[in-house]
Amino acid sequence: MRISIDYTNMLAPACGPHGVTEEELRAEFGRGSEAIRTLRAKRDQIRWRDLPYNQDEIVEKILAVANDVRERAESFVVLGIGGSALGPIAVQQALNHPRWNELPKAKRNGPRLYVEDNVDPERMAALFDVIDPETTVFNVITKSGSTSETMAQLLTVMRTLIDLYGEEHLKDRLIATTDREKGNLIGIAKKYGLTTFYVPEGVGGRFSEMCPVGLLPAAVCGIDIKEMLKGAARMDALCDNDNIEENPALMYALLETIAMKKGANVGVLMPYADSLKYFADWYAQLWAESLGKKKDGLRFGQTPVKALGVTDQHSQVQLYTDGPFDKTVTFLGVEKYRTEFMIPHAVDENPNVAFLSGHTFNELISAERKATAHAVTVSGHMNKTILLPEVNANTIGQLMMLFELATAYAGELLGINAYDQPGVEEGKNMTYALLGKKGYEAKLEEMKDSAERKLV
Repeated sequence: MRISIDYTNMLAPACGPHGVTEEELRAEFGRGSEAIRTLRAKRDQIRWRDLPYNQDEIVEKILAVANDVRERAESFVVLGIGGSALGPIAVQQALNHPRWNELPKAKRNGPRLYVEDNVDPERMAALFDVIDPETTVFNVITKSGSTSETMAQLLTVMRTLIDLYGEEHLKDRLIATTDREKGNLIGIAKKYGLTTFYVPEGVGGRFSEMCPVGLLPAAVCGIDIKEMLKGAARMDALCDNDNIEENPALMYALLETIAMKKGANVGVLMPYADSLKYFADWYAQLWAESLGKKKDGLRFGQTPVKALGVTDQHSQVQLYTDGPFDKTVTFLGVEKYRTEFMIPHAVDENPNVAFLSGHTFNELISAERKATAHAVTVSGHMNKTILLPEVNANTIGQLMMLFELATAYAGELLGINAYDQPGVEEGKNMTYALLGKKGYEAKLEEMKDSAERKLV
């Protein structure tokens, strides 16, 4: 059940002059070895690496709470944004039935899951058209406790629940996941006696799926979170290897950072499985927010693009074959799908269609992935393939840890801090100013001055 990476098509012998040469790759091995040592030294700071090993007690509490929620709730609603939402969405889509919420209760191992990761007013209003507060449990997730979008959702939910059932019953329908000591949410949780889970120190939102942020929603929907953590631990060990060519996360990071230097400032992730569709959304935040930085007058990063095979063969691949050499493509493939679906015989008299009969959808999607990778390669564009033996809790744990460590290694190779997001903070501060939060008056004046200058 180990996932594997084939990076042959990133190299010049396969894709031609725009690929990475053996000399270019080996020239970076010294910096790669330094990145391994640096990440080991930072292990007590980037504590998301230890999540597969140090949560036995927390996992048991998560499982107990999840069992209680499953027994009494028809719907489970996550209030969050960024990593607090993208991780739970990706894991749910990967590991449960693709039409989970539409299944009758008897066919679901848990309540319907809704992840509210936006503040579009129409969407928030529509939520209450499809859930019954009487049979719904809400999980509000924000480490800082000051995320405007999440707190606005929380205020809406609290007001609804208080009006219906009174303050004393909030603890029956609301779970908090936040910082142990800091922020607004921990104070609210203590005041109302809410069941509370904590985001560990050193675990940022986009690295938080393997802590209660992601493990609780997964467990509520019947996903084997212990197996996810086992998979993450396995990949962590593989990616601590001093042999660079046997360290998958470091090889991924080396090839992508070299590609960036060669002008490939776009990174496409293209899963060939609907189960992995939203994994590309999770990856996009991880890669963009971690590596899009400026330092010493220089700007770094690679724009992530989401694509879905085979859907986007008909909407994007023309660009990836005949377009500029400014991108890399990473294909996600599945060796064994959880369902085998036969293509039946129907019009055998038409050979242009009948050739499909007797094959399976499994064969078709795998053939299309291999064919697309070949077409991208012969057109001279760099690409690689990550292959999952099958999509299960263990391989998803592996895949998430692989991308997290590849991101961390890329940060070291680029010489930037992969764990902050100053550009995001500026937008947050301006939002506070526009909504009249005290202490942000200067920001409001700054925005007014900017608007006036544009009008002149």
